[in-house]
Amino acid sequence: MKLRAEKAKLRLAETFTISRESQDEAEVVQVEIDHGGTVGHGEAAPIERYKESAASALAWLEEVELGDDPFALDDIVDRLPPGEHAARAAIDAALYDLQGKLTALPVYKLLGLRRQGPPTSWTVWLGDPDDMAQRAEKVKDRGFRRLKLKLGGRDGLDVARVEAVRSVTDLPLQVDVNEAWTLDEALDYLPQLKIEYCEQPLPAGDPGGPELKQRSNVPIYVDEDCHTLDDVAKCAEIAHGINIKLAKSGGIRQAVRMASAARALGLGVMLGCMVESGLGIAAGAHISSLMDHIDLDGNLLLADDPWPGVQFADGVQLPSNRPGLGVEPA
Repeated sequence: MKLRAEKAKLRLAETFTISRESQDEAEVVQVEIDHGGTVGHGEAAPIERYKESAASALAWLEEVELGDDPFALDDIVDRLPPGEHAARAAIDAALYDLQGKLTALPVYKLLGLRRQGPPTSWTVWLGDPDDMAQRAEKVKDRGFRRLKLKLGGRDGLDVARVEAVRSVTDLPLQVDVNEAWTLDEALDYLPQLKIEYCEQPLPAGDPGGPELKQRSNVPIYVDEDCHTLDDVAKCAEIAHGINIKLAKSGGIRQAVRMASAARALGLGVMLGCMVESGLGIAAGAHISSLMDHIDLDGNLLLADDPWPGVQFADGVQLPSNRPGLGVEPA
């Protein structure tokens, strides 16, 4: 198998803001794996929070030797260098895309999964309460069935943000704090919020995690606390559920294992994303039926999606029935 890799920039339709940063574009890594003229494609977004970048991913990919058998996943993984989970995820997605094309099956069928998962949330990024309400109201006719609000303004207005959005919509609300609250703030704010769950309210590794899980009136999901399969067991002590992202876990194969481990521990499971094109989102969409909650709107945030093929229907990011991941460059 021949591996090629490059970085690509994705332009957002609007500036995207969370508690840590704002961005107008995202840099992703895209790979091609050629096996006898059949080509599999994959993409992942390196996460700066975990000290990964497009440059570090490309350097890592230069050291990769895939061998000759695209179905020998155990052997391929054993040969990979350590680190760089986003680059691993891009390879993993490309291998599944290649397998699907070689067998004429979509990836979800290769894995024995259902095609359709839960509806995706639409992310309302962090801003003033009125601004967030206006942006929530603007998407009311786009077919979304739940909203995910970015909180963590560190200005005492997070409850007002949720109330402002609630005043303009009846959709279920979820919130993502991106590590910005203290334990005292979380215990103060959460009883005031009518939400489905709260994602990562405390900084990763915060000692208040077990107490918050015990006292919270809403489910706590963790993202920055849960990277890979090795993290799932300890998350049962601090959360009611985990947020799996392919770019954190290393790809589809590891994400499926994480979901199974979480279920065994009685944890809820959600699937998140970064800002990605349809190529990256397609990999998640094919395993979405394993999840309780879905946050796969990364391609919908773009000014133009360079990899169309994921169908947004009745609020659901529906994977293609075409072989592999089912997306092609525009």
